[in-house]
Amino acid sequence: MAQPSVPQLKHEQIAQVLEGEIRRGSMPRGRRLPGETALAERFSVSRNTVRAALSELGASGLIATRSGKGSFVTYDGNPLDIELGWARALQHHGVATRVDVLKLDEINDPALAAELGETVDRFVVIDRLRSADGVGVISYERSRIPALPAVTAALAAGRAAGSLTQLLRDVDLIAAQGEQWVEIRRLTADEAELLGRAAGDSFLWSRCVTRNDRGALVENVESLLDPDHFRLHFQFAQTQ
Repeated sequence: MAQPSVPQLKHEQIAQVLEGEIRRGSMPRGRRLPGETALAERFSVSRNTVRAALSELGASGLIATRSGKGSFVTYDGNPLDIELGWARALQHHGVATRVDVLKLDEINDPALAAELGETVDRFVVIDRLRSADGVGVISYERSRIPALPAVTAALAAGRAAGSLTQLLRDVDLIAAQGEQWVEIRRLTADEAELLGRAAGDSFLWSRCVTRNDRGALVENVESLLDPDHFRLHFQFAQTQ
């Protein structure tokens, strides 16, 4: 008996249309795509939905997206496109990873809500260890996401070990802006035990806060990254 087809999400429908145009040659590879605003008007959707569609095309290798000058994280010298999420960005460079979920819970955190300027202090907590084949543990990631019903439903369906970036897109939490802080920190005894290192070892600490195009919180994530593999890379341009 044939299984009922699963309805496509709007951004998937748009990505499919654009993919068809690229493959048929009506939108040649290498030509600059119309801007987000033009695509949003064409398909009568939000720019967030357009960004998600373009991300799908980028992950398929049909288009290349370029961000402006700034800073970004590299793994073994390869720049990571964090819009794809850690797993897909690393996979793009041939690095297979496994995720172990250490904690999955809902909490009230008034202090974090106040720091982020959020009126609701209920968050989903997701703590995860990421390991790479042949390398071992490479990162410890602690995410705090607004405890929206769609988020908790997706996590209850067993998606905590998968791509959080894709999960957030699927529930219309699409990052359009953000801030990142990076510094060197020494591991505590508990962190060292999780990461298989010695207490006091230096690790690259990163905190990234992303928001949608309306300024609402998408994710607050703190990561401890193995400095043997991860680096922070800067680009800049001088102006006259």
